[in-house]
Amino acid sequence: MPHILVPIDDSTTCRKTIEQIIEHRQRFPENLTLLHVIDDQLAWRMIPDFQLDMIRENTTKAGEALLARKREKLTGAGFKVTTLLETGPPRQVIPQIANDQAFELLVIGRHAGGGEIRDVLFGSVANYVLHNVSCPVLLF
Repeated sequence: MPHILVPIDDSTTCRKTIEQIIEHRQRFPENLTLLHVIDDQLAWRMIPDFQLDMIRENTTKAGEALLARKREKLTGAGFKVTTLLETGPPRQVIPQIANDQAFELLVIGRHAGGGEIRDVLFGSVANYVLHNVSCPVLLF
């Protein structure tokens, strides 16, 4: 059984990726691992130190709830789902998890509408992941 990683967030792109996995479930093994990465790099810089613990606690709860919703949807479609919740920059954490845990396939959605210029200047998470994992990537 292939070891498949599916990074998720709370976006329309992720929702569509999950729908595509379910629609094509016969092409996927029944075991999937969902990964949600809490990005704590930019948004938290403006938060006073005395509020950081509360923010971390709330983002962790939100991440766990997101993973639970996506796991429930996939479990309802017949998948067996493992979840991972990590903190850090998603573009670095996703490849690190994929490579360190020897995943055999990574399935990720690409946000539409970013544009080539934006991707060249800033890069997209999906593009960065695509070029920094050692396993094949299925891009939706």
